[in-house]
Amino acid sequence: MREVFSLNKYIIIAGIDGTGKTSFRGVLEGQGLELGHIIDPDLIAKTHNFNEIAAGKAALREIDNCLDKGMTFTQETTLSGHQALHTIRQAKEKGYLITMYYIGLNSKYESIYRIANRVRKGGHDIPPDDVKRRFEKRFVYLSRVVPLCNKTVFYDNENGFVKVAEITDGVFTFSNSYRPDRITEYEKIYRSR
Repeated sequence: MREVFSLNKYIIIAGIDGTGKTSFRGVLEGQGLELGHIIDPDLIAKTHNFNEIAAGKAALREIDNCLDKGMTFTQETTLSGHQALHTIRQAKEKGYLITMYYIGLNSKYESIYRIANRVRKGGHDIPPDDVKRRFEKRFVYLSRVVPLCNKTVFYDNENGFVKVAEITDGVFTFSNSYRPDRITEYEKIYRSR
């Protein structure tokens, strides 16, 4: 009898606020990608009428449960806190295959505009100062986690999701001739490390 090797997956959908992470998750689901258990603090807050802190704590419990049971799971994150890095390290230690999809926009003002539009439709708000700070530090956040991922795929969401580059096993490649400035800027940072 042949032994079958099963590798659990940790899928990260990352990007600063307002880039379309939840919409992109829908794209991945539509493609039939196995996402496992979805950890979405915004949905937790809405479903259980939790505030942001209670929803965050519930999401952390779900992450711990997935890691303890060796379950495949997906998480949306801005990468701005230390928790995402901590979770990635834990998953790596447990032998998870880690894939990150990073969604980007060209401007922090586009993110702020999209968040305001989401709020008008009844969605959650993010203070503009938080968005600006996360936008300015996005390459710092990326540089912390990309080396721990088996694969990182970069998408642009200015006018729909367009795959622009990926890093697989440490090799950076562009997907097509469309290269937003932020991707070429990050490529230089990545190659200089």
